[in-house]
Amino acid sequence: MTDGRDPRIHVAAAAGRDAAAFRGLPASTFGLAGDLPAEVTTGCGVRVPYAMTSPRPDRVTCLACREHARSEHLRLAEWVERLAGMPGAPVGPVQAAEAAARHRELAARFAGT
Repeated sequence: MTDGRDPRIHVAAAAGRDAAAFRGLPASTFGLAGDLPAEVTTGCGVRVPYAMTSPRPDRVTCLACREHARSEHLRLAEWVERLAGMPGAPVGPVQAAEAAARHRELAARFAGT
């Protein structure tokens, strides 16, 4: 945990597969939403209040977290493409290509290109 003086905006270590993104499924199914954690581990390895994180590249000011998010999104793009090639895949090649392109675009934005 930090002492509260870190002014940087970080990326949660689970960039691209953030718990907040998955809260919608039980909320829409059961009408219940779980609480977000008060603190999270970030891509640079520190624990900060959840409010000091962002999934948006234009808001993240921690350079180590930007690099972490870039590599995570590239990894997820490859994973989605491999998943689409498996028999019985839940997504088709077109949807997988679109999802992979979105992850690669986010990776480029985190890299600042």
